[in-house]
This record gives sequence, structure tokens and C-alpha cells, in this order.
Amino acid sequence: MTGELFLRKLRRSGDGPDVDAQANAGNASLLARWGKFNLVGLIGIGVQFGMLFLLKSVFHLHYLVATAVAVESAVLHNFIWHEKFTWMDRTTAWNAHYQAVRGTCRLDSFGFSRPFFRRLRRFHLVNGAVSILGNLAIMKALVDLEHMNYLFANLIAIAVCSVANFLVSDQWVYES
Repeated sequence: MTGELFLRKLRRSGDGPDVDAQANAGNASLLARWGKFNLVGLIGIGVQFGMLFLLKSVFHLHYLVATAVAVESAVLHNFIWHEKFTWMDRTTAWNAHYQAVRGTCRLDSFGFSRPFFRRLRRFHLVNGAVSILGNLAIMKALVDLEHMNYLFANLIAIAVCSVANFLVSDQWVYES
């Protein structure tokens, strides 16, 4: 008997948890987290657009160099907000567990601990790579091949990379 079948049988008998209610709560929690992720992302878009405009239009950097720097700025911005807002419940639990197991870290007074740097590496590795490589590839295609405005092309690139970034963050960077 599979685990799901077993839980359904328990629920019918009145002896087990309401699996449907737990699944609905999990879906609502995931939906709320998706909303937070997108709110942070919208602010990050502002950071990215501001940096891209500044670097391309004011400092006259090549649009691909400007895009890479702008994306990196947004990735760092988003990571900090995801730590303190989107996945705060998970980061707080990890930090408390780390302190209980390992003791206080020298940098904990600044909010940095080994779990923080582990998440930063993971976030940068995956979200940074998806964002930077995805943005550069999509920008190259839309600006050079389709002759699209670089800001509009950047908006499309951000939207395309967003779903992949959320899923990787939820399942690997901020694993529960």
C-alpha cells in the first residue's frame, strides 16, 4: 500500500490527519510565498532597470556588460530580501538550529552565519546563473536579432527566468 493510499484510508477512518486540508494549506503557503517572491522580484526589477539604464545610458557601457552588472545587483538585492521576507520562516529556523548545534558564530551579530553563506552560494550559483545567462541570451536574441528596445527585452528576459528561479529557490536554496 502506498503512503498516499494509507493516509487516505486513515482519513476515512477518522483516525488520521485531513490530508486534503494539509495539501490545501501547503498550496496556500506556496501561493503566499510565490506572491512574496514576486513582490521582491518587482522591486528587484526596479534595481535592475535602474542599474541598466544608468550603466548603458549614462556611462555608455555596452548593453551586455551593463546587463550583467545590473542582473548581479538585482540578484544580491533579491537574496537579502528573500532571506528576511520570502523564506524568513526557514532562515530563522536554520539559524536557530545552527546556533543550538554549533554555538554562536563570530559574525552572527551581523546576521551572517555559515547557513547564510551556504544559501548565498546556492542562490548565486543557480539564481545568479539562470538570471545572468538567461538574461544575456534572451537580450542578445531580442536586441540583436529582433532589434527590440533593450529595456523591453530585459523585461521579457526577467519574466522568462522568474519561474525557474522560484522553483530552484524553494526546493534547493531554501529547502525545508
